[in-house]
Amino acid sequence: MNDATSSPARPVRPVLDVWCELQCPDCHTALGDLRALRERYGDRLDIRLRHFPLPKHPHAYVAAQAAEEAIEQGQGWPYIEAVLARTEELGKRGDKLLLEVAGELGLDSEELDTALIDGRHLLIVDADQAEGKAIGVTGTPTYVIGGERLDGGKSQEGLRARIEEIADRLLAGQG
Repeated sequence: MNDATSSPARPVRPVLDVWCELQCPDCHTALGDLRALRERYGDRLDIRLRHFPLPKHPHAYVAAQAAEEAIEQGQGWPYIEAVLARTEELGKRGDKLLLEVAGELGLDSEELDTALIDGRHLLIVDADQAEGKAIGVTGTPTYVIGGERLDGGKSQEGLRARIEEIADRLLAGQG
Protein backbone atom coordinates (compact mmCIF):
# COMPACT_ATOMS: atom_id res chain seq x y z
CA MET A 1 0.00 0.00 0.00
CA ASN A 2 1.43 3.33 -1.07
CA ASP A 3 0.17 6.12 1.14
CA ALA A 4 1.54 9.48 0.00
CA THR A 5 0.12 11.17 3.08
CA SER A 6 2.21 9.11 5.49
CA SER A 7 5.39 11.15 4.98
CA PRO A 8 5.57 14.25 7.15
CA ALA A 9 4.91 17.40 5.18
CA ARG A 10 7.32 20.28 5.45
CA PRO A 11 5.55 23.03 7.41
CA VAL A 12 4.74 26.18 5.50
CA ARG A 13 6.16 29.28 7.14
CA PRO A 14 3.64 31.88 8.23
CA VAL A 15 3.73 34.96 6.01
CA LEU A 16 3.72 38.58 7.13
CA ASP A 17 2.99 40.85 4.19
CA VAL A 18 4.10 44.42 4.84
CA TRP A 19 2.44 46.92 2.51
CA CYS A 20 4.99 49.67 2.47
CA GLU A 21 6.41 52.52 0.49
CA LEU A 22 9.98 53.69 0.74
CA GLN A 23 9.26 57.43 1.02
CA CYS A 24 6.73 57.03 3.85
CA PRO A 25 7.71 58.48 7.25
CA ASP A 26 5.43 55.97 9.02
CA CYS A 27 7.22 53.10 7.25
CA HIS A 28 10.50 54.62 8.41
CA THR A 29 9.14 54.51 11.98
CA ALA A 30 8.06 50.87 11.48
CA LEU A 31 11.59 49.85 10.48
CA GLY A 32 12.56 49.12 14.10
CA ASP A 33 9.61 46.75 14.47
CA LEU A 34 10.47 44.96 11.22
CA ARG A 35 14.07 44.50 12.36
CA ALA A 36 12.89 43.15 15.71
CA LEU A 37 10.49 40.71 14.01
CA ARG A 38 13.20 39.51 11.63
CA GLU A 39 15.57 39.02 14.56
CA ARG A 40 13.01 37.21 16.71
CA TYR A 41 11.67 34.83 14.06
CA GLY A 42 14.54 34.47 11.59
CA ASP A 43 13.53 32.11 8.83
CA ARG A 44 10.48 30.80 10.73
CA LEU A 45 8.43 33.80 9.52
CA ASP A 46 8.40 34.90 5.90
CA ILE A 47 8.34 38.73 5.97
CA ARG A 48 7.52 40.03 2.52
CA LEU A 49 7.70 43.64 1.46
CA ARG A 50 4.71 44.52 -0.71
CA HIS A 51 4.77 47.79 -2.61
CA PHE A 52 2.08 50.39 -2.11
CA PRO A 53 3.46 53.70 -3.41
CA LEU A 54 1.25 56.61 -2.43
CA PRO A 55 0.54 59.45 -4.90
CA LYS A 56 1.56 62.08 -2.32
CA HIS A 57 5.16 60.80 -2.40
CA PRO A 58 6.59 61.47 -5.88
CA HIS A 59 9.64 59.18 -5.54
CA ALA A 60 7.87 56.18 -3.99
CA TYR A 61 7.03 54.46 -7.28
CA VAL A 62 10.58 54.58 -8.61
CA ALA A 63 11.92 53.57 -5.17
CA ALA A 64 9.74 50.45 -5.27
CA GLN A 65 11.24 49.54 -8.64
CA ALA A 66 14.75 50.15 -7.30
CA ALA A 67 13.99 47.86 -4.33
CA GLU A 68 12.94 45.10 -6.73
CA GLU A 69 16.23 45.46 -8.60
CA ALA A 70 18.10 45.30 -5.27
CA ILE A 71 16.20 42.10 -4.46
CA GLU A 72 17.24 40.69 -7.83
CA GLN A 73 20.85 41.58 -7.03
CA GLY A 74 20.62 39.78 -3.65
CA GLN A 75 20.54 42.86 -1.39
CA GLY A 76 16.80 43.40 -0.94
CA TRP A 77 16.46 43.96 2.81
CA PRO A 78 19.71 45.92 3.22
CA TYR A 79 18.63 48.23 0.38
CA ILE A 80 15.07 48.59 1.67
CA GLU A 81 16.32 49.40 5.17
CA ALA A 82 18.90 51.89 3.89
CA VAL A 83 16.32 53.77 1.81
CA LEU A 84 13.69 53.70 4.57
CA ALA A 85 16.26 55.16 6.95
CA ARG A 86 16.51 58.16 4.60
CA THR A 87 12.88 58.85 3.64
CA GLU A 88 13.23 62.61 4.06
CA GLU A 89 16.35 62.69 1.92
CA LEU A 90 14.60 60.56 -0.73
CA GLY A 91 11.91 63.23 -0.91
CA LYS A 92 14.55 65.82 -1.75
CA ARG A 93 16.98 63.85 -3.93
CA GLY A 94 14.89 61.14 -5.62
CA ASP A 95 16.70 58.89 -8.10
CA LYS A 96 20.12 60.24 -7.11
CA LEU A 97 19.69 58.91 -3.59
CA LEU A 98 18.46 55.53 -4.87
CA LEU A 99 21.59 55.13 -6.99
CA GLU A 100 23.84 56.39 -4.18
CA VAL A 101 22.43 53.82 -1.74
CA ALA A 102 22.97 51.09 -4.34
CA GLY A 103 26.62 52.12 -4.65
CA GLU A 104 27.06 52.22 -0.86
CA LEU A 105 25.82 48.62 -0.65
CA GLY A 106 28.02 47.41 -3.49
CA LEU A 107 25.16 46.86 -5.90
CA ASP A 108 25.56 47.36 -9.64
CA SER A 109 24.34 50.97 -9.77
CA GLU A 110 24.44 51.04 -13.57
CA GLU A 111 22.17 47.99 -13.73
CA LEU A 112 19.82 49.57 -11.19
CA ASP A 113 19.71 52.75 -13.29
CA THR A 114 19.01 50.68 -16.41
CA ALA A 115 16.21 48.84 -14.58
CA LEU A 116 14.61 52.17 -13.70
CA ILE A 117 14.86 53.33 -17.32
CA ASP A 118 13.56 50.13 -18.93
CA GLY A 119 10.83 49.57 -16.34
CA ARG A 120 11.51 45.84 -15.92
CA HIS A 121 10.01 45.82 -12.41
CA LEU A 122 6.88 47.87 -13.12
CA LEU A 123 4.61 44.83 -13.26
CA ILE A 124 5.66 43.63 -9.80
CA VAL A 125 5.03 47.06 -8.25
CA ASP A 126 1.71 47.46 -10.07
CA ALA A 127 0.57 43.95 -9.08
CA ASP A 128 1.41 44.57 -5.41
CA GLN A 129 -0.47 47.85 -5.44
CA ALA A 130 -3.50 46.31 -7.14
CA GLU A 131 -3.58 43.42 -4.65
CA GLY A 132 -3.26 45.88 -1.77
CA LYS A 133 -6.21 47.91 -3.05
CA ALA A 134 -8.23 44.71 -3.52
CA ILE A 135 -7.81 43.75 0.15
CA GLY A 136 -8.51 47.24 1.45
CA VAL A 137 -5.06 48.73 1.97
CA THR A 138 -5.39 52.52 1.94
CA GLY A 139 -2.14 53.63 3.57
CA THR A 140 1.25 52.45 4.72
CA PRO A 141 2.44 50.56 6.57
CA THR A 142 -0.28 47.94 6.55
CA TYR A 143 0.42 44.41 7.76
CA VAL A 144 -1.39 41.21 6.82
CA ILE A 145 -0.73 38.03 8.79
CA GLY A 146 -2.94 35.02 9.36
CA GLY A 147 -5.74 36.67 7.39
CA GLU A 148 -5.78 39.72 9.67
CA ARG A 149 -5.06 43.24 8.36
CA LEU A 150 -3.38 45.68 10.76
CA ASP A 151 -3.12 49.36 9.82
CA GLY A 152 0.10 51.00 10.96
CA GLY A 153 -0.47 54.29 9.16
CA LYS A 154 -2.36 55.82 12.07
CA SER A 155 -0.19 54.40 14.85
CA GLN A 156 2.41 51.68 15.34
CA GLU A 157 1.36 51.39 18.98
CA GLY A 158 0.89 47.74 19.92
CA LEU A 159 1.17 46.41 16.36
CA ARG A 160 4.40 44.48 16.83
CA ALA A 161 2.93 42.74 19.89
CA ARG A 162 -0.20 41.85 17.90
CA ILE A 163 1.89 40.54 14.99
CA GLU A 164 3.98 38.44 17.40
CA GLU A 165 0.82 37.07 19.01
CA ILE A 166 -0.56 35.97 15.62
CA ALA A 167 2.81 34.62 14.43
CA ASP A 168 3.28 32.62 17.64
CA ARG A 169 -0.22 31.17 17.26
CA LEU A 170 0.43 30.23 13.62
CA LEU A 171 3.79 28.68 14.47
CA ALA A 172 2.32 26.72 17.39
CA GLY A 173 -0.34 25.34 15.06
CA GLN A 174 2.36 23.75 12.91
CA GLY A 175 3.60 21.44 15.66
